[in-house]
Amino acid sequence: MTQTTAIPARSTLSDAVDALSSARRDWRDRHPASTARFPARGAVERVVELLAAALYPRRLGGFRGAVTEEDHFVAAKLIAALGELEREIENELAYWQHESQARFDADQAATITRLFAAGLGEVRRLVDSDVEAAFLGDPAARSVDEILLCYPGAIASLHHRIAHPLYELGAPIVARLISELANERTGIDIHPGATIGEHFFIDHGTGVVIGETAIVGRGVRLYQHVTLGARSPLGAARATPRDRLARHPIVEDDVVVYAGATILGRVTIGRAATIGGNVWLLSDVPADAIVTQPEAQRLDRGARDRIRETLAEAVD
Repeated sequence: MTQTTAIPARSTLSDAVDALSSARRDWRDRHPASTARFPARGAVERVVELLAAALYPRRLGGFRGAVTEEDHFVAAKLIAALGELEREIENELAYWQHESQARFDADQAATITRLFAAGLGEVRRLVDSDVEAAFLGDPAARSVDEILLCYPGAIASLHHRIAHPLYELGAPIVARLISELANERTGIDIHPGATIGEHFFIDHGTGVVIGETAIVGRGVRLYQHVTLGARSPLGAARATPRDRLARHPIVEDDVVVYAGATILGRVTIGRAATIGGNVWLLSDVPADAIVTQPEAQRLDRGARDRIRETLAEAVD
């Protein structure tokens, strides 16, 4: 049976077009820069795919040739990735130029791209260290390749290791698009401004949030639904430089943070500390400390029966 698409009546279509035109005008009156050039999400997604292939030609790039041909494959992927990346950075700089009347050198996008390319060896080493941390930390892992291809934490790490240098080099929108691609795939939200040391392991990962000014040390492990966040929106009060640039926690080396923990503000979690599940923290924790919620208790028979009766009444 052939399905047909209903075409709205001409008057309905005209009304919708007029309403959308009015909404656009209202928005542009409030945000005049909104019509400027802007990085394209699809193009940035292609850049990440090409860069992943260059970083891991066999596992993520699908290369099946001889080892002696790997460099040619990588070079081809980099030529495509860096060319498209430069164009998207140009779009971002044009946007900022339109919005703030800033002026950039004609070769600014090329310079950012060149400096980013120079750091790709370090990006690969950092991702490798994160994959190794996951392999050592998760007894369910069968191989490092499984982690790289399948683990949400490794996928989010790969995106962050690409996004962070772009953020630091002056392409924050392109970097943010990369981090949001990871968020969509994994449920892990790492702001590209966050500074994260090597051997970083996010186990399971769904619901993890790491804010822009967070500093995470070497060998840190986070579980699902951990938040390294700020205490209040900047708009809620007069923002000092500290409020803007030091809003999120510092997590020192070898810290473990268990599922559901929420750590807010510029607090420091000392080296090798352990933060238990569902803990709410607004203050510093010393090195080697263990912070937990009270352990759940088993009710005696009388309390158990009273709760069951209450629950039964609530259902009725």
